Amino acid sequence: MPFARLATATTPTAHLGLGLAAVGRPGYITLDRAADLGEGHDRTVENLRTRTHELLDAAYAQGVRYIDAARSYGRSEEFLADWLKSRPDVTDVVVGSKWGYTYTAGWTTDAERHEVKDHSLAAYERQRAETDAILGDRLDLYQIHSVTPDSPALTDKDLHARLAEAAAQGVTVGFSTSGPRQADAVRAALAVTVDGEPLFRTVQSTYNILETSAGPALAEAHDAGLTVIVKEGMANGRLAAPHAPEPLRAVAEETGLGCDAVALAFVLRQSWTGVVLSGAATTVQLASNLHAAAVDLTDDQLARLTPLAETPEAYWQHRSALPWH
Repeated sequence: MPFARLATATTPTAHLGLGLAAVGRPGYITLDRAADLGEGHDRTVENLRTRTHELLDAAYAQGVRYIDAARSYGRSEEFLADWLKSRPDVTDVVVGSKWGYTYTAGWTTDAERHEVKDHSLAAYERQRAETDAILGDRLDLYQIHSVTPDSPALTDKDLHARLAEAAAQGVTVGFSTSGPRQADAVRAALAVTVDGEPLFRTVQSTYNILETSAGPALAEAHDAGLTVIVKEGMANGRLAAPHAPEPLRAVAEETGLGCDAVALAFVLRQSWTGVVLSGAATTVQLASNLHAAAVDLTDDQLARLTPLAETPEAYWQHRSALPWH
């Protein structure tokens, strides 16, 4: 498995990854996006390509070795592939992408629909071909994007067979989850087998100070041998300094680091965590996020942060109301 390379990494930030959702397309649901990216011409394809490359350079220089893209993240795969081609000496990064959503916003921020979900075998075949055309043999991990308990991807035997073929050819097969029933989706995916062998080797789920409901299921996945990747550790900006709840602000002040570093350190503290993604849109944000590796939260500090968790229903209702901007 490609993530075995991270197990022996010596850099403190090896278990922090960079997700490209916020910079691969002009619109996203992260708070304060206008301050991060500017408006209008600041979000051209070439400007976001340049920004992505700057982030990748900074991440790599600071020890980050996992990069996460998706077919629905605009041109994220293209930007990443361009960067890899321009850095032939970079051979030790783990590259992950996802299929199952199609980007439909047409490089705008006000589209009626920004992405369309389709977990069918036909969608996999189409998007796998698209990813292969861009990333080629640099693709290490291919994940089903945002599996929910009712996803046909959990029951489609023909799809499972094709995914098993990809695994036999050297691509690690994983899945991501979203929604208030993440734990159910994780457990259902753990039960998927092909010829008696578990199909999935990684799981990527939302977990943060405000949304901890998937924790027990992710621990089960870890115990079953899956690498656990955590996304949205900053709750789409809700845990950043301008919006962070007071207990998080207080703990951050005690550590002398930012609310973002503390929020990501909270996730790193979980025994089952393999990789925690930074969704930074600027190199300053990235540097601050990576300080999470230096935060050593005390039991008292963890106890003060734990009560901030919301019900999954409340959390995901709030998230679904965030505007694309």
